[in-house]
Amino acid sequence: MVASSPPAPTPTLRALLARADLALRLAGEDAQDGAVNSADRQGDTLDRPIRWIHSSDLADPTPFLSEGLALLTTGTQFLDADDAGIYDDYVARLTTRGVVALGFGTEVVREGIPDGLVVACRAYRMPLFEVPYRTPFIAVARANAEAVAAQTFARRSWALAAQRAIALAALRPDGLGATLAELARQLDTWVGLFDATGTLTRQHPSSGLSPDISEGLRDEARRVLRRGARAGSTLRVGGTPFTLQTLGRGGRLRGAIAIAAGDLDQESRSVVTAVIAMAGLALEQSEGAARARRQLRSGVIQSLLAGQPGVAARIAREMWGGLPEAPIVVAVTDAASVRRETVTDRLELLADELKGRLFFGREASGIVLVLSPDDAGELEGLAADLGLRIGVSDPALYDAFAAAAAQARTARDRATVVGVAPFTDLTPGGLLALLTGPDARAAGRAQLEPLLRHDAERRSALVETLRSWLEHDGSHEATARALGIHRHTVRARVATAGGLLDRDLGTFTARAELWAALRALG
Repeated sequence: MVASSPPAPTPTLRALLARADLALRLAGEDAQDGAVNSADRQGDTLDRPIRWIHSSDLADPTPFLSEGLALLTTGTQFLDADDAGIYDDYVARLTTRGVVALGFGTEVVREGIPDGLVVACRAYRMPLFEVPYRTPFIAVARANAEAVAAQTFARRSWALAAQRAIALAALRPDGLGATLAELARQLDTWVGLFDATGTLTRQHPSSGLSPDISEGLRDEARRVLRRGARAGSTLRVGGTPFTLQTLGRGGRLRGAIAIAAGDLDQESRSVVTAVIAMAGLALEQSEGAARARRQLRSGVIQSLLAGQPGVAARIAREMWGGLPEAPIVVAVTDAASVRRETVTDRLELLADELKGRLFFGREASGIVLVLSPDDAGELEGLAADLGLRIGVSDPALYDAFAAAAAQARTARDRATVVGVAPFTDLTPGGLLALLTGPDARAAGRAQLEPLLRHDAERRSALVETLRSWLEHDGSHEATARALGIHRHTVRARVATAGGLLDRDLGTFTARAELWAALRALG
């Protein structure tokens, strides 16, 4: 991690062995090798942090020990040991308890270290070192305590310096981006910001993650954000540890910060907490301006729907650089009011990527998008990621914007699954295919109600006869042959139906309306 001054040595056995005044020496090594050279052959066991140093001659001191400490002993408990298993059991208990090193004080109750203890420590990879008679145990404990205190002071000094640097970064023009970049520099690791939709919007360094890890982290961020509750968690993606912290208040999360680090120490967590507070505040403060922009976008859409493309184009040009060039397609989403914030956040990013080829704004029935037909493919990912139904119109000019929007709404309303629904793909049935659904069926039944009631009460067949008559282009003879009745019966039934409906069935308009009602009835 970055610090304003050289970091203090980590309290480890390697650091204690390097202290010439203590004269500590690893057991089982030739004296002429020297303690530090011998330590190089011990690997990472000598670099485990030592939280404290305790002394005990109990045969089983583990009930009184904590994880991460080094134990010193004079070996009184081994005076009558004549079985190698005693040493093995002793070291096994220490290892299980989390003791990281064992020091043996020689020439107190015996000369040298028992061979059985050396063998057992080697078997369990427990570093064993000799504490000579002239070195008091308290001197070893004091040396480690001083190292712990120095490291604590250095870490707190680093945390203060890091928070000052981050506070200064927040004052730059791009305060949020500069703050995240400074956090990445201070922690010397990758830091990323996900927006409310779970899309990675900023990262430092810019190419710090592989595609597979980036995708896995994005999925986890989206899962956390979908829950809508504030949360902090640690996880592993592709073997890389991450810390993930949400931004914003519960029920209105603004995004999440991800850090390529697992368990952070107290000082690092304090720095991250400061960044989270600053980022959350920055996002909340920008909400007012964002709300005003959304209202202005809605005004542009309303102008287009009202047939005023000139007014809409002028506003869009001043604020966003203009509208997409015609011809355009109009799309309408089904986002409910509780999800519109998430959708608009994602659309802001998409509009920025497409650089003037996408415009969007809210209206009563949803969110309206305006884009080039060549960019319509971008809607597939949007629909899949956010679980939307998006209706898309045929290509049109701005003068026909309202009609195109109506097409998009129709396509959206008729879609039954999540995804993009082009108006041209509704069905090969053309306009008559629109005469389906509960609304059309209810309207058709209402119009044909007099005939349906007459057939039910008198067991007549007016609806069946009328349907066949219209299918045969109003030919009484063709209808009679199809139904197996006399043509005069057909003529009488058509006349009765016309009377009940109060319609002149000799006109094209009446026949078209009746045919539509029959199609809707099914």
